[in-house]
Amino acid sequence: MKDRLLARTTATAAVAATASAAVSVFNSRFMPSLGTPEQNVTERVVVCIPARNEVSTLPALIGDLTRQRACTDLNVIVLDDDSTDGTAAAARAAAEGDPRIRVVSSGVAPPAGWTGKAAACAELARLADEDDPTASMIVFVDADVRLEPEAIAAAARMLRRRGASLLCPWPEQLAESIAERLVQPLLAWSWMSTLPIPLGNASLAPSTAVACGQFMAFDAAAYRAIGGHHCVASSPTEDLDLARALRRRGFSTAVASGAGFVRCRMYRSAADVRSGYSRWLWNEFGGPTGSAAAAVALAVVYVVPPVAALTASGSTRRLGWAGYLAGTVSRLAARRREVGSHFGVGDAVDAALHPVSILAFVGLVAESHVRRQRGSATWKSRPMPAPQH
Repeated sequence: MKDRLLARTTATAAVAATASAAVSVFNSRFMPSLGTPEQNVTERVVVCIPARNEVSTLPALIGDLTRQRACTDLNVIVLDDDSTDGTAAAARAAAEGDPRIRVVSSGVAPPAGWTGKAAACAELARLADEDDPTASMIVFVDADVRLEPEAIAAAARMLRRRGASLLCPWPEQLAESIAERLVQPLLAWSWMSTLPIPLGNASLAPSTAVACGQFMAFDAAAYRAIGGHHCVASSPTEDLDLARALRRRGFSTAVASGAGFVRCRMYRSAADVRSGYSRWLWNEFGGPTGSAAAAVALAVVYVVPPVAALTASGSTRRLGWAGYLAGTVSRLAARRREVGSHFGVGDAVDAALHPVSILAFVGLVAESHVRRQRGSATWKSRPMPAPQH
């Protein structure tokens, strides 16, 4: 009976993993990408940067913004969100008097029920409207993002060419420590292996939206129409909820590969990875029941096959190897599309450890729920508020 159950489970997992690999390969070929703009962007673009204790990362981003090309009417607003590490002074020094860059300091705590990032972004949007209410494009960029000289113009051109209200160029997710390499590639893999992106981009269904808060380029009128960050004040996944809010109002959103133009290293240690993911994973699958179901499904599809390959015999063992290899291909194709020319041997090794990554992810989901129940989920030393419905 046990052997029969393992055989059936392995066969089912191999089929699911193969389907996942097929979607990843499809996206590796047909997912849209940022490209070098053929002409200048002349409309007014406002780049907004929320920054809390980012003295080690923000100056590099500001330097990148001073070197942007092909965007003739670019303005930048940096909000120092009650930092304690000299972020504002570092930002002003990096700007070197560039008149396009404005640095504003705030010592105000987020309003009750708001996450710190949503409150900072809402204030940035207010400042942008105060400076120039006629700006037609507003771009939110995280302080730890790095930009190539034509990144803003490339995103602006694609947004307008597609007629979208939101474009998220997915940054290359840099990963160096073991914890980062195990977990970070799963961000892009999670949607690149399950959703044919050209179809998702063409849909207005909120369920097929993909977004990344590290770089969000909005049509300013559409952003204002949904109430901006006010409509996602308490959300731990404000980027995805903004995309869904736009689609519910009939506005289109799209995700594209930012490889070669945008990159980001979100975390730098295992502690950072745990803290970062624990603040929002509890909300990712709709609650404890959904999280448990997702954890079981992931384990069955990506952990059972390698176990069967190593412990079973005959056809079950062969199916186990097939399922494991399909999972590896799925991960390889997604990572290759995400990082473009920066793909290397290390990425291939990480893909081979995909089952270990899945187990690490399941552990992070569990930890996120535990922290949520204990009220100990924080980000940037601030507690996460309860979502408002």
